[in-house]
Amino acid sequence: MQYDHILIRYGELALKGKNAKQFILKLHDNIHQKVKEFDGVKVMRTQGRMFVLLNGNDPEPIVEKLRNVFGIHSLSLAIRMENDVEEMKEAALYALQQEANVKTFKMSVRRTKKDFPKRSGEMNHLLGSHILTNTDGITVDVHNPDLEIKVEIRKEATYITSGTIMCRGGLPVGTSGKSLLLLSGGIDSPVAGFLAMKRGVHLEAIHFHSPPFTSERAKQKVLDLAKQLTKYGKSIKVHIVPFTKLQQEIFREMPNDYAMTIMRRVMFRVSEQLCEREGILSLTTGENLGQVASQTMDSMHTINEVTNYPIIRPLVAMDKDEVIHIAQDIGTYETSILPYEDCCTIFVPKSPKTKPKRDKVNFYESRYDFTPSIEEAIEGIETIKVTEKTLFNEDFTDLF
Repeated sequence: MQYDHILIRYGELALKGKNAKQFILKLHDNIHQKVKEFDGVKVMRTQGRMFVLLNGNDPEPIVEKLRNVFGIHSLSLAIRMENDVEEMKEAALYALQQEANVKTFKMSVRRTKKDFPKRSGEMNHLLGSHILTNTDGITVDVHNPDLEIKVEIRKEATYITSGTIMCRGGLPVGTSGKSLLLLSGGIDSPVAGFLAMKRGVHLEAIHFHSPPFTSERAKQKVLDLAKQLTKYGKSIKVHIVPFTKLQQEIFREMPNDYAMTIMRRVMFRVSEQLCEREGILSLTTGENLGQVASQTMDSMHTINEVTNYPIIRPLVAMDKDEVIHIAQDIGTYETSILPYEDCCTIFVPKSPKTKPKRDKVNFYESRYDFTPSIEEAIEGIETIKVTEKTLFNEDFTDLF
């Protein structure tokens, strides 16, 4: 006897009412994409449940994949059997024996097959008695057990599980449309992308690259961060914008204290045009209220003027320690702190405006036409599709 299935629990998806089916279908597809590399593994749906058939595979690496699939609330290793009491007894005993340091247990039987000849309470007693008879030093504790063994008697089969592995929750990636993540290479923007994905967003990313002021290693850093984010969703298109000419024009032609604000406005203009081209419905940024000069309320108000697209700011009310904690948890922190600067950190004014005014910015921008350079930058965008399996060579170019 061995665990032959993984039971998937939906959590929030069960609250979607008539729309639940489309969310569950997307989750099914996302899980299939994550486990298709394992020979023979299949994803199956029954009424109110989803299972992964292991087909002889080691469950551990598959569980690690599934833990990061948004839309899964929790999962458990499961044994599937016929609706036979004797088989259930042996499976319940096996489930307990697989767990270490268990002194107390509880049986929890649930019947969705209402014509099963024995009631739930009777089955709890039968299975629990079998475990007590065949073990030493094990007792029942219905209030605070070391292990709860769950038995679900369904129409097609019975499933027995023990232990619950908590997962990321959220909504399946792809159920909330596409958003363009402004991916700088710092700590904040990858975390913002992760949190947007948790709400079902399918990400593409845009990065403003200013060689020779920013190196190829800075570009590679961004691609590595995108690759790390694919662990939680799908492939990510990264759009690399050649930004050197535009950035030099901004800092040459605009007042120094307003240059950062105007640079952010230009970034939003470029991003909006890319969204229109790619059919993307919103922008996502790692902005955090009050963290730097461009992220004050006044700055956001002034910068937002140039786009009508919704701007998702998942980090807006977090403090830095919270953001760092998430970055460490999702595996982006060590890459983010690599010392390769992006375009936002190399052209920093000595005294950037923290309360820029729209009328002043519009006046300054009216004196210089950035349109030709914006169009040139958009025409020069390099798009790289990054997946979990993307390999990069030593010259920091993609190999796929």
